[in-house]
Amino acid sequence: MAESPPPSHASEESGGTSGLVSVSTTRQAVSTKQKKKKKKPETADGEPHMQQAPETPDHESRDVSPPADTPPYWTRTRTQSYHSLTPHQQPHNILLEDHSDDPHSASHSCWARSVTVDNYTILTGPTGIGAHVVWLCTVSTLHGGDLQLRKRYSEFDELRSNLIEAFPHAGVMIPRLPRKSVVSRFRPEFLEQRRAGLGEFMSCVLLNPEFAGSAVLKEFVFSG
Repeated sequence: MAESPPPSHASEESGGTSGLVSVSTTRQAVSTKQKKKKKKPETADGEPHMQQAPETPDHESRDVSPPADTPPYWTRTRTQSYHSLTPHQQPHNILLEDHSDDPHSASHSCWARSVTVDNYTILTGPTGIGAHVVWLCTVSTLHGGDLQLRKRYSEFDELRSNLIEAFPHAGVMIPRLPRKSVVSRFRPEFLEQRRAGLGEFMSCVLLNPEFAGSAVLKEFVFSG
């Protein structure tokens, strides 16, 4: 019988080499997969570390902030007509009552219609000493009569002081009197300015219901 030839060394070497190549290729593939896997960082407690989103700069946050709401007075509104309102929404009628004849009403305090400082006269003594100015006033009442008053500047000044004392809460409603002047007190220009100022003062206090019904003002008027 013919004997089979022994295996050649070339075939053994080739088989061993192919086995080594396959093992090396497998290891490289496993190593590549492990490298592709990212290991998640852990905290000191062993829990997975959660990555925080990067902070946005202040200027970027301001840029993306939503716009402010539109003010209410910019919005367009439609006014309802009177006929579209329900009976409960319709305004009530205004009732006017005449209390002019009621003696206890506040309107009864107004008894003067107007007051004017018409003119003035300069009075002097027999020797020319003690000259002073007297102001002629006319008060028209609501009942149609007129009252003629003759007052000196000092009496107007006293009236104002008494009103401020009687009505301390209404001091700002009482105007000031015209200024005094020792040098120009008899000059026509100065006296004309004083006449206009006294007329304004009397109109403010005499036509005011709060002052007109006071005993202070009535004493000034009806004392002459």
